[in-house]
Amino acid sequence: MLQSLAGSACVRLVERHRSAWCFGLLVLGYLLYLVFGAVVFSSVELPYEDLLRQELRKLKRRFLAEHECLAEPQLEQFLRRVLEASNYGVSVLGNASGNWNWDFTSALFFASTVLSTTGYGHTVPLSDGGKAFCIIYSVIGIPFTLLFLTAVVQRVTVHVTRRPVLYFHVRWGFSKQVVAVVHAVLLGFVTVSCFFFIPAAIFSVLEDDWNFLESFYFCFISLSTIGLGDYVPGEGYNQKFRELYKIGITCYLLLGLIAMLVVLETFCELHELKKFRKMFYVKRDKGDDQVHIMEHDQLSFSSITDQAAGLTEDQKPSEPFGATQSSAYADGLASH
Repeated sequence: MLQSLAGSACVRLVERHRSAWCFGLLVLGYLLYLVFGAVVFSSVELPYEDLLRQELRKLKRRFLAEHECLAEPQLEQFLRRVLEASNYGVSVLGNASGNWNWDFTSALFFASTVLSTTGYGHTVPLSDGGKAFCIIYSVIGIPFTLLFLTAVVQRVTVHVTRRPVLYFHVRWGFSKQVVAVVHAVLLGFVTVSCFFFIPAAIFSVLEDDWNFLESFYFCFISLSTIGLGDYVPGEGYNQKFRELYKIGITCYLLLGLIAMLVVLETFCELHELKKFRKMFYVKRDKGDDQVHIMEHDQLSFSSITDQAAGLTEDQKPSEPFGATQSSAYADGLASH
């Protein structure tokens, strides 16, 4: 009997703090997911990094052996300067000298990556004025971009998600939840096809050094606004129609980001996901609800009182009329 009482008490304790337990499990699961990703990335990429380091050491020793007139500190200084310029998007290679990083189309592409918070990092401002302007431009532009995307996604969602679901629910009598789930899956499939698979196939053809997996990887990294910068299109020295290509990529990134947000909003509106999200939210206490109701009642009572006071003030000039009505009403009661 004591065990059953203890078990029921534990069950009541868990039910009472269910939201806190779910939130704690969510935090624990997120930390474990971070650790899992770190372990996998380290185990997969560390051997490749070690091989690359060994290869670079061998090349450096071979180069110094073949050029005895060149001292190692001079070579180190030259390589350090080359790597620094490469981090700013300036290449020392002769076949890449024809591409400018700050012509209009490249600057437009850079501005779109800054405002969308993608930030590939392949091109960065060099001057102090450019860095200062980038800060001011981002402080104003990023909230402006969020406002713009929110307005566009809201309008697109009405026509792409809510109206079709409501049409099939009202016109054909299907369950609204079932229609919403089917519509979300179809919309996700169409979005992945139009903004991932098809562009990946196009990039694998237009970019000489990219295969389909690398192209798909670029599309995902870009539209998810991760923007690692290891793959950036239109940077080849023999790229044809580079200006038009950069403008097309800018349009693709903006449209793809809007499409991703529409799909995300569509899935977030599903009834099942709403119930799942509520498991981790803080529930509103009944005391807060009662205080809110009391405040609402007090506000309503005060407004009624104010209205009554206003009516009293209005009736003061016509007090005889009010007195006549009251006396007539009293006479009527007396006669009954």
